[in-house]
Order: sequence, then C-alpha cells, then structure tokens
Amino acid sequence: MNAPESAPLPPPSVYIIAAEESGDALGAALARALTAQTGGAITLSGIGGRAMAAAGILSPFAIDELAIVGLTAIPQKLPKIFRRIREATAAVLAARPDALVIVDSPDFTHRVARRVRELAPMIPIVDYVSPSVWAWRSGRARAMRAYVDRVLAILPFEPAAYGRLKGPPCSYVGHPLIERLSELRPNAEEAARRASAPPIVLALPGSRSTEIRRHIEIFGAALDRVGRRVGPLEIVLPTVPHLAARVREAAAGWPMAPRIVVEPAQKWAAFRTARAALAASGTVTLELALAGVPTVAAYRLHILEAVIARLIRIQSRLPSVILANLVLGANAVPEFIQEKCTSDRLAEALLPLLSETPERARQVAAFGRLDQIMGVGGVSPSAKAAAIVLETVGAARKPRAAPLPLPQSSC
Repeated sequence: MNAPESAPLPPPSVYIIAAEESGDALGAALARALTAQTGGAITLSGIGGRAMAAAGILSPFAIDELAIVGLTAIPQKLPKIFRRIREATAAVLAARPDALVIVDSPDFTHRVARRVRELAPMIPIVDYVSPSVWAWRSGRARAMRAYVDRVLAILPFEPAAYGRLKGPPCSYVGHPLIERLSELRPNAEEAARRASAPPIVLALPGSRSTEIRRHIEIFGAALDRVGRRVGPLEIVLPTVPHLAARVREAAAGWPMAPRIVVEPAQKWAAFRTARAALAASGTVTLELALAGVPTVAAYRLHILEAVIARLIRIQSRLPSVILANLVLGANAVPEFIQEKCTSDRLAEALLPLLSETPERARQVAAFGRLDQIMGVGGVSPSAKAAAIVLETVGAARKPRAAPLPLPQSSC
C-alpha cells in the first residue's frame, strides 16, 4: 500500500523588524527582493516605517518613538520602549514566521531577538547589519551566537571580524550605497562642473543637532580661511528638513554664505559636482568616497564621550574612526578628532584637495579601489540578503526524513 502524500507546504513567511529610518529602507529593499525571488509566493509581515509600508508591510506601531533607544534614552520614555519590545515579541510569536530578520538598531532589535529565541527557539533569526563588534563591546559577537543564526554584513571586513571574535556565521552582502551609485557619480557635464571654477565645496557638519552645534562654527571658520587663500568658493551645506532652520541660523555668521539644501536630489547633485568636502565623521564619508570627492573628516564629542571613545579606540586598536578609511584598509581621508578639530588644521588639510596635488591624487586613487573592495557590479546587496534569508527559511522548513516502516510481523 502506498504511503499517503504529504500536504504541500504553505508559502514561506518572513517577519522583518526595523526600528529607525535607515533600517526601514533596508527592510523595504529586502522585502522587494524576497518578493521578486519567490515570484510573490511569500508572506511578509513586520515592524517598520514608511518605506516598509510602501513595500507592503504595515507596522503595528510607529517606529519614530524608538529612535531614543540607547545611551541617550529619556528615562520617562523607557516604559513605552520596553512595552514595544514586548509587543514586538508577541507579534513575532503570533505570526510564527519561518524566519525573523532584525535590521540594525541593536538596542531594540536584539532585545526582541533574545526574547523570541527564548520563547520560540525553532524560529531562525537573521541579523541584517552587524553591530559594531569590531569597534567596541567585542564580546557581543560571541554572545550573539545564542540568539542569532546568521549575520548579513554591509561592510566587507566584518565577516573576518566575526570569525576572529567567535560570533555567528557572517556573510558580506554589500553596502546599500552600492544600489545608489547613480545618485553619487557624475555624468560628463557634472564632471566638468567639478573641475571648473568656482569650486564647489561640501560642508557636512552632521545630521544631529549636537553635531551641528559642535562643528558648524569651526567648519565656517575653516572654509573662510580657505576662501581667503584660493578665492571664491561655492559652499553647499546639505541638511535635513527638521534641522534646516537651526542650520540657517548657525551658518548666518559665516563670512561666505553657504547654499543650504534639504531635498535629497539637491544633495546628491552637489555630491556629483563637488571638488572637495569637509565632513563630520559618519556614513557620509563613505558616500563621499564612492562619489569620488576628496574629503577632510572631523569630529568633536562631549568631553565624557571623548574619553570613552578614546578608550574604545585603544582597546579595539582601530587605525581610524573614519568609515571610508576602515573600508579601504588605509588612512586615505585625513581625520581631525576632538582637540585636533580646529579651523586652521581643517583649512590646511582642505587646501590641497582643491587643485591637482599629490594629496588629492592619493585620495582619488584610493577611492578608485572601492568598487572592487565592496563588490560593485555584481548582485545587488538586497538580492544577496534575500537569497541568504530564503536559504535560511529553506533549511528551517526542510521536512524530516520519513521514519522507516516497522517490520512486518512473521506470524
């Protein structure tokens, strides 16, 4: 007698959690890639923002309030945050997905992941965007093995770091900037503007109010020094809408008035035509490097934060705090941190980047290696990430071998 056929498995299901805007964009791109690779035969749900909603994932609550998680959390908001962690955990358990994908924001997403692992250990968990275990709190890598099955890294050096630190399996899928190179790189007309006068110089004092407060006066003075040496500059200062008024007020005293832009299209247009940039340390240094814009990077911290940051750098033995330099594996972008972040030092470093000098040539040559280092031109990062998530789902859904039939009785 033939054994009855098993019922077909339902479409795979994936739950995606992102707790801030950058993670929301990654979650949305991942959702679209998962849909494409399964021909739509997949159930997607999760917690995210506007981008994930546009990709078809409606969040049970707004993620804006989660931005305070971490060292700067406001005590009176913590009960709501912890309630959201419990609600997120309950939502995952109710959905019973074939995989949970947590995206960045480890202060929130990792707490959810630990609870899910404790209550539903059969659900595989994928962490998309590694916490900076290679920079500080390296013990987190080993600890993650208890509740993360796979890490999807967006920086090429991270898989080796996870191997060294005995963390969970880690695969480099590519930085999301790779999918936006057309916004960063100039066409022939824009390249000509980059080489013409007056030179366009980007001023990027940061995307947080505290960063702007600490940098904008120093940046303005540095650019004034440069202008007095080389002549007129066209200064472009990109910012975000909710900080635009504060930036305008803070830059009102600059001797050379900047053109302040808030629209993303205007920002990327400025990147494609800029001769050089003065930027606060952050992801923007990698954006500038991919755009081929020679850069001087700087950063000032509160005195207590500076002490902690110095200890972290000593303990982690990082050769640089500039993301572009870490990806390149070389200190191509000069950095001026804390007491070294002065207007005269920034001006002296920026001056040679405005003309055809060895300093400019070295940066441009270093940036030219990024495509190979970051895997530009291959499969998109979101597609690579989706393939690994589906591989994880497939392993979790693989039916167990049917038990051997019982021997027939001889009587």
